[in-house]
Amino acid sequence: MDTVTLGKSGLIVPKNGFGALPIQRISTAETVHLLHKALDHGMYYFDTARFYTDSEEKLGTAFADRRDKVIISTKTGATRVEDFWQHLETSLRLLRTDYIDLYQFHNPAFCPKPGDGTGLYEAMLQAQQQGKIRHIGITNHRLAVAHEALDSGLYETLQFPFSYLASDQEMALVDKCKDNNIGFIAMKALAGGLINHAATAYAYIAQFPHIEPIWGIQRESELDEFISFQDNPPTLTDEMRQRIEKDRAELCGDFCRGCGYCQPCPAGIEIESCNRMYLFLRRAPYSVYLTDEFYDKMQQTKQCLQCGQCRSKCPYNLDTPNLLKRNYDDFMEHWARKQELNP
Repeated sequence: MDTVTLGKSGLIVPKNGFGALPIQRISTAETVHLLHKALDHGMYYFDTARFYTDSEEKLGTAFADRRDKVIISTKTGATRVEDFWQHLETSLRLLRTDYIDLYQFHNPAFCPKPGDGTGLYEAMLQAQQQGKIRHIGITNHRLAVAHEALDSGLYETLQFPFSYLASDQEMALVDKCKDNNIGFIAMKALAGGLINHAATAYAYIAQFPHIEPIWGIQRESELDEFISFQDNPPTLTDEMRQRIEKDRAELCGDFCRGCGYCQPCPAGIEIESCNRMYLFLRRAPYSVYLTDEFYDKMQQTKQCLQCGQCRSKCPYNLDTPNLLKRNYDDFMEHWARKQELNP
């Protein structure tokens, strides 16, 4: 099985990391079955967050008696010291452990540093000295914050979106992590679900021995596919390269990555799905998205208040209200065509 060393942390993890955000959507029994199967087949690195509702609790249920067999990373979105300690203690309790292998600041709008006035990094160091966390990392969607974190020398790992749709800017982060012996954890290696061929995504990232991808998993069929890659890692073929070029031509640019940081919307719009409808309709059978449920969601976009909150919070500087309108118009065009064919 291929492994990755997460930079100067020294943590050695399997090339397959289990992203535990999606397990919020399934039952505890289903989750425990998935997590046990993952571990039994060599996937022993699990990434979660305090923000992921009951994800930590489900991990704790699954691994309370197997803690020494797994590496767990979680995250805090705290912006105040008192919240930092509350998040940490809650995570330890729910994970049923007395230590966290890798504790990460969760997409902060700035890079926490000693002496910045927040006390957050000092709290992180104190937690490390107490043995409650073992290694310190940061996650982000903002290039400027990521570079500042790498330049600071304060962090052992960086978690950042990376896939074969990455731009030269993201690639520069990957190279910088390698040059500075900082672990690079790739979130959204399937571009938030827009990449629909896992073997190609895996084979692309396999070219970078210092990158650790975490795959969001909630179905056993998904888990089985990634388990199969451990014994028989896919390598890039000409067909895969052609698929990558095609996807880059179609997807690169001002598309929504589905990170969710624009939420909640004061008008109740489900921005993550509505803002990617144009792409969904071209990358999956129409029947999946041309449903009454999605029709109602797209109709809700007409309630946009033009308040600008989503635009100001988007780490990719997207003009979200304008994208919503474009996606609505495209959906309605396909919807009308469907009604003509099935009156």
